[in-house]
Amino acid sequence: MTRTKVALGVSSSIGLYKACEIVRGFQKAGVEVQVVMTPNAARLISPLLFSSLAGTKTIVEMFEEPAGRSIRHVALAREIALLCVAPATANVIGKFAGGVADDFLSTLFLATTAPVLIAPAMNEAMYLDRTTQANMDRLKALGAEFVEAEKGYLACGDAGWGRLAEPEAIVREGLRILARTSSLAGRTVLVTAGPTREHLDPVRFLSNPSSGKMGYELAREAVARGARTILVSGPTGLVPPAGAMTESVVSAAEMEKACLKAFPKAGIVVMAAAVSDFRFKEPRGRKSAKEEIGLSLAVERTPDILARLGRAKKPGQVLVGFAAETHDVAAHARRKMAAKKADLMVANAVGAGRGFGTETNEVLIIAPSGPVQAAGPLSKREIARLIFDRIEALLEKKRR
Repeated sequence: MTRTKVALGVSSSIGLYKACEIVRGFQKAGVEVQVVMTPNAARLISPLLFSSLAGTKTIVEMFEEPAGRSIRHVALAREIALLCVAPATANVIGKFAGGVADDFLSTLFLATTAPVLIAPAMNEAMYLDRTTQANMDRLKALGAEFVEAEKGYLACGDAGWGRLAEPEAIVREGLRILARTSSLAGRTVLVTAGPTREHLDPVRFLSNPSSGKMGYELAREAVARGARTILVSGPTGLVPPAGAMTESVVSAAEMEKACLKAFPKAGIVVMAAAVSDFRFKEPRGRKSAKEEIGLSLAVERTPDILARLGRAKKPGQVLVGFAAETHDVAAHARRKMAAKKADLMVANAVGAGRGFGTETNEVLIIAPSGPVQAAGPLSKREIARLIFDRIEALLEKKRR
């Protein structure tokens, strides 16, 4: 069995001497560590120290001669289960947030699909500066997790915020993330995302403002937890999560067909798509002039995919629905959950800058019994984690 591998990024904070303890902490837990230092960090401490501790050659330079034909940062990006950056300077955090890739560590950050854990360390003024805080907020929204800096004695001689968290806390958080990355190994997850479009003709259609971001984050979280992930997506401008098998659809009928095909293989189904409720009775193959159409158009209901899957659900399968409401959110969601035989319903209020098209979400996670779990406002990445935590708790309950 291959050992779990972590890449430990070390940047040029004075706190980098604590990275030695982080290496040892992961090793004691049976985790292989590959240290990656920034060139400035290598001027403070010799890479040979980390090579001796980790048992692998420390990577510093981007253009070192590779051992084989593989591109080193791409190969390492695929091998690791976690990228932990400790300490992370303001410079490194800024590079990550801005997509700059000018050394091995920043390039590895862009290349990997593994979870990322960042432990900042810097002077208090730099740490509390609004640019640094904005960069950290952006990284959190993109899915990176943080072990926040502590308050204490700093290298500059001052006492304040910016001190690197204790190695034990960083290792503990890293191990927690690693445990999560294999929690759905061997399972198949089906996620739907985005809107559907019901065309009147080649240029006109019925749809809604869904961006697909929530569904894509759910698919990304399923991949991160080790699941075989199938994403059925309506039209969006998003890049599909690496590792997910993505099928693009346009209409509700196409989404239904794709879901029915994948449903028998899926142990977990999360229906996050905003499916159009109506379609035109008589769609047209060419664009019609306004004068040809008239002032009214006949419509009919689209297939209720969630209800159909609820009727077909097998014992042990988990079916999660979404309810976007403008009022009486919890009551509407409960009725929908019962009618469609869902195991969980994620409800959120939409409109006035909430829900559709935003970077954050505020939801109620509702089960047939028990208290309602309120979450948010949080990034959609964090909401996805909470939803899958709840799904895993439900799976555990079903196994008993």
